[in-house]
Amino acid sequence: MLTTISIESPRQPELAELLRLSGEYAQSLYPPESNFLLGVDELEQPGVAVYVARDATGRAVGIAALVGSPDSGGTSREAELKRMFMHPDVRRHGVAGHLLAAMETEAAARGIREIVLETGPASHAALGFYRNAGYREVPLFGQYVGEELSVCFAKVLPKAVQ
Repeated sequence: MLTTISIESPRQPELAELLRLSGEYAQSLYPPESNFLLGVDELEQPGVAVYVARDATGRAVGIAALVGSPDSGGTSREAELKRMFMHPDVRRHGVAGHLLAAMETEAAARGIREIVLETGPASHAALGFYRNAGYREVPLFGQYVGEELSVCFAKVLPKAVQ
């Protein structure tokens, strides 16, 4: 399946639909207090890049956000992957892998050294996907510390070619 990946504004009707579907899916698996979904306002904040995968017709079929960027002092080189979701029509067609790889390449070029993320133990497809993409399970971090329905992962990115 041919897809293009670009950074776009999250405030678009078709992206709102992907975020709605993502939220419904998360709510079907976990109680509200165990869902850490960012809304459109949070996705529009500085330091957040929203990546959109579009199929050959231009339809948005996948979304993911990268939160955080190196600070001015160069001490923070970690970003968190949030809201990664593929439309059910394109699952198992390689779109998620294409989106993740593009995001990792762009993040490394911006100086991000590590991507971290949180998912849940009932998200079996996500757990397998991230493990297969080279992410390793790490201790719970940040707002997820103490959350019994959270599983955290991290991946060190290769240095970008200058």
